[in-house]
Amino acid sequence: MESTLIDLYDTLLLDLDGVVYLGRRAVPGAPEALTRARDLGARLAYVTNNASRTPAAIAEHLVSIGVPATPGDVVTSAQAAARMIAERVPPGSAVLVVGGMGLRSALRAQGLRPVTTAAESPVAVVQGISPDLSYALLGEGALAVRRGAWFVAANGDTTMPTDRGELPGNGSMTRVIATATGVEPVSAGKPEPPLHRESILRTGARDPLIVGDRLDTDVEAATRAGVDSLLVLSGVTGPLGLLTAPPAHRPTHIAADVSAVHEPPAPVVSDGEEWSRNGWVARWENGGLHLKGGGDPLDGLRVACAASWARAGEGRTDPGALTQAMAAIDL
Repeated sequence: MESTLIDLYDTLLLDLDGVVYLGRRAVPGAPEALTRARDLGARLAYVTNNASRTPAAIAEHLVSIGVPATPGDVVTSAQAAARMIAERVPPGSAVLVVGGMGLRSALRAQGLRPVTTAAESPVAVVQGISPDLSYALLGEGALAVRRGAWFVAANGDTTMPTDRGELPGNGSMTRVIATATGVEPVSAGKPEPPLHRESILRTGARDPLIVGDRLDTDVEAATRAGVDSLLVLSGVTGPLGLLTAPPAHRPTHIAADVSAVHEPPAPVVSDGEEWSRNGWVARWENGGLHLKGGGDPLDGLRVACAASWARAGEGRTDPGALTQAMAAIDL
């Protein structure tokens, strides 16, 4: 029997938004796929750049939509940020929280004291996304950073996917304090090393597969760590983003959604002139990428990506050279 992706890795490090759920709703097929993966012996870790909720609240949400999870399975950028700060400052230090309960809980777990005003002389300001983030709290954060507090962002995501569409992410919100103070935050979340380090410490993974929907966070985190990645199209990344991805953003595997962990790998064959898989053939002609074939459009995308990345090398393919291939894929 041919091996599936789940047979090749001991741990799935799963992004949440756009991979497991969109807003409050599960991505179709995700609960069944993850339950089956756990039943087959895979370790599941839910690794999220969203710092607004506690691991317990996230696990409760996951269970409510049919996904197997405990608070110990959840690794958040809030936890990574709290560990990063705790390793730099004395125990019990005051940290101003520009965000929600997820950050407060993570700081307390690391022996730090969350505060809400610059008057309490915080040694650091940590910012994470929160739906009720106020101007007053942003103002306190700016005052503290101006007075020398270390500015830490839970993550730098400019957007976050929801069932209503993409909304501003923490990276967009941190621009308020950064612009007001001229101080750029240090990020703990993907693709920076702290969150991946937290995930490995928590899971003990030796052969992890990072599963995500973003090239600039999930896939780049995998590239930096030297581990494999699975990019799913159930979130924010589309075909053009993949076809024009620079080297650090090129995933090991491409799939429609996380259920692909129960499918065999999908290698593309090439002789240096043509790239092919399951009847799809890509070839460069007259400066453009030409794609022919039929069947599963995902195989067409995989073939086109392989051809595009080979041609681009360490650079990026001009979108203008991909017009015919994009039309042929029709995803």
